[in-house]
Amino acid sequence: MNPAAVPTPLEDVQGDGRWLSMHNRFVSQARESEPDVVFVGDSLVANLQSTDLWEKWFAPMHSLNFGIGGDQTQHVLWRLKNGELEFIRPKAVVVLVGTNNHGHSAQEVAGGITEICHTIRDKQPKSYIIVLTLLPRGEKPNPLREKNRQINELMKEAVRDIDLCQVVNIDRDLVMQDGSIDHRDMYDYLHLTWQGYRRAFEPVFELLTQLLHENDKVILNDATLASPASDNPPSDNPSPCAE
Repeated sequence: MNPAAVPTPLEDVQGDGRWLSMHNRFVSQARESEPDVVFVGDSLVANLQSTDLWEKWFAPMHSLNFGIGGDQTQHVLWRLKNGELEFIRPKAVVVLVGTNNHGHSAQEVAGGITEICHTIRDKQPKSYIIVLTLLPRGEKPNPLREKNRQINELMKEAVRDIDLCQVVNIDRDLVMQDGSIDHRDMYDYLHLTWQGYRRAFEPVFELLTQLLHENDKVILNDATLASPASDNPPSDNPSPCAE
């Protein structure tokens, strides 16, 4: 049995119940909202909501953010099977999780992500599933960065047969020619700065714009989709997102 693909709630080792409280809040939000887009995952998803990009790009899409820092695949899987996808009919579900699965092999993590996609498909048969590649981590090349690369390759192959499921590469230009990562993109070499979020999530914004307007004749007849950089771009505030 793959432990990364078995729905498991996070153990409350700190004793404050925050994880379950956040999950319950997400379930309530799902019951009370009519989102077109749902983001699920770990801190890289959660912190996105604290950026100008969320307000400029994703909030207008009627998006919900179900990210919890530290979550692993089995935790997200438990959340999705326990209410976070009930009561709603989003047009797209965006998934980013797996970099925290330190106790699992690349094969197991890819299996966990694949199980998440199957769960989304079962609960939301008409929604697009957008799976984001795991980001590189560490200032310089290291085993964890290589593991994430392997997970991405395995995941792309594993989800190929899932209907309406697409993998989006979000690590473009984050690794420089010498193999290092700039702190201006990832301030602690794991989490993204505002600049890093813009670079990583621009293709997500573009794809969601296309999907949400697939029946819009204006966009369908337009040869090129307007770049978010030229369409009401966020301010050039270089400060990193909240940790």
